[in-house]
Amino acid sequence: MLKLLRSSTAIGLRLQQQTTQQLKCRNIACLSALPDTYQMLQKTCRDFADAELVPNAATFDRERLYPEEQIKKMGELGVMAVAVPEEYGGPGLDYLAYAIAMEEISRGSASAGVIMGVNNLYLGAVLNFGTEEQKKKYIPPYTTGEQIACFQLSEPGNGSDAGAASTTAVKKGDHYVLNGTKAWITNAYQAGIAVVFASTDKSLKNKGITAFLVPMDTEGISRGKKEDKMGMRGSSTSQVIFEDVLVPKENILGGLGSGFKIAMKSLDGGRVGIAGQGLGIAQASLELAVDYSQKRIAFGKPISKLQAIQQKIADMALRIEASRLLAWRAAWLKDNDKPYTKEAAMAKLSATEAATFCSHQCIQVLGGMGYVSDMPAERYYRDARVTEIYEGTSEIQRLVIAGQILKEYAA
Repeated sequence: MLKLLRSSTAIGLRLQQQTTQQLKCRNIACLSALPDTYQMLQKTCRDFADAELVPNAATFDRERLYPEEQIKKMGELGVMAVAVPEEYGGPGLDYLAYAIAMEEISRGSASAGVIMGVNNLYLGAVLNFGTEEQKKKYIPPYTTGEQIACFQLSEPGNGSDAGAASTTAVKKGDHYVLNGTKAWITNAYQAGIAVVFASTDKSLKNKGITAFLVPMDTEGISRGKKEDKMGMRGSSTSQVIFEDVLVPKENILGGLGSGFKIAMKSLDGGRVGIAGQGLGIAQASLELAVDYSQKRIAFGKPISKLQAIQQKIADMALRIEASRLLAWRAAWLKDNDKPYTKEAAMAKLSATEAATFCSHQCIQVLGGMGYVSDMPAERYYRDARVTEIYEGTSEIQRLVIAGQILKEYAA
């Protein structure tokens, strides 16, 4: 399981200041079954979210503001690089800790959560597939929150077909020349570096895709307009255009033709994080619904006394608890080097659909107040919708789950 954090890390110092008596988690009862380290992490992230994210989340959303100051503070906490070992500048935690941290950060601001998630997605790819030289060069700068990274797989025409990359990489001496367009790239405007997937041999299809580490200030890279999104407005999303971009061959990640494998394995881990994000949105929705129902008086009593409201609260809590255990199970399997593709897909599917369900029910509990921006319920609903789309749609998750089950029964 997780080793205790060393006092040399900022997050370690914060955690060690907490006492077991202070770590009772009102909202996550099942957390008490985990070692104290996870409980301390959850408490630290929750306190940070309440102090730094909750008061500012509406402004990030309304003004489409990148939460620069908060992201730097998240870097100081260690959550921008949760599962990165200390030797590369991370806190040395694991994916169970990542899922817990993602939930609490996203409960405060889903925009901050997606920025954190994509940065961890990049770091996971380099950590798992990079050479020692690449790890030392391309991981530490992106653990502190001072700089962030992005993950460039999607294109305007490939959608869920990750193997249909039209971006090309042609060898020219000791370099590769990249041409093409990437789409829906989170962190595009702030990222200092990217993992970019391009075809080095179209005749090989999936096996001809290669991953490259590409600094975003490289000549020939430009960004499209910032997308005007339904939700997650505090994070930037845009196209990234490559026009004769020279990338040295030593920036190939994982070997020539390994890109598709890197993408799929990275997305498995990323889905654990998105499950955590969905849980954060769902948990925020539940907390708001409960709080409002106890204060809103109708028919001479709080609406929390009405059975119709109680049924909604019960259904929300049920979906959250079930999804949380799925997410933790997937994280545990990954941390213990066991197959977890099916479980990651289940966790992502369940948690993100729980986010949509719970945010919807929250609006119903609040009634008219749920529909106006004076309350965060409508923002939760808008933020939740994309979680069922990125890093694999709900439809793709069901295909992954079914495919894995059919393999198991055929074995």
